[in-house]
Amino acid sequence: MLLPRTASAVSGLGLDSGAVRARMVRKLAEQGVKDTRVLDAMGQVERHRFVESGLVNQAYEDTSLPIGLGQTISKPNVVARMIELLCQDAPGKLGRILEIGTGCGYQAAVLSHVATEVYSIERLRGLHEKARTNLRPFRLHNVHLIFGDGMLGYPKGAPYAGIISAAGGDAVPDTWLEQLAVGGRLIAPTITPAGHQALVVILKTAQGFERQVLEAVHFVPLKSGVA
Repeated sequence: MLLPRTASAVSGLGLDSGAVRARMVRKLAEQGVKDTRVLDAMGQVERHRFVESGLVNQAYEDTSLPIGLGQTISKPNVVARMIELLCQDAPGKLGRILEIGTGCGYQAAVLSHVATEVYSIERLRGLHEKARTNLRPFRLHNVHLIFGDGMLGYPKGAPYAGIISAAGGDAVPDTWLEQLAVGGRLIAPTITPAGHQALVVILKTAQGFERQVLEAVHFVPLKSGVA
């Protein structure tokens, strides 16, 4: 049965948005997302509550959407893919996670279901406040929102079992690597020597770092400072 794609269908006030999310989750599984923890989390978080009211009809489509201040909410497939990479080889729930770039708060909400604690840092005051407003109704006591320079990480919460970035730079900042726990994984878009942005996975071991370059991606640029 085809599900309606109108705004009323996903507003949470008319037709049950759970059915539309279930369809999104089935599509994610068809696209190759296998981790049931990630699929369950994607199915629980109401993405339509994190997008602008005029875009609510597109909330469960596999597309990125503008959230203001030149930023976007990532495609569901990209969010699921990156969190699945973060969870790889972890037998159960992840420990403390650091998210660079809170944005509207959607990915932090998804992370809250797969990690014991989430520290999420945002450099743009407007988005930090928007995320706080968006997340308040969910009462996620394991999510901590920080206004600050993401390139510096958040040493108070370190070491982290995982670090995930929603912005890409020329290189992964050394501060992130220092704050990553041994055995932890870092997922970030990074510019490759060929000049293209690609998803990079870094595993921190007792001997050093193992780096893997995956598929091409397109994220907003990583910037320092606050605004």
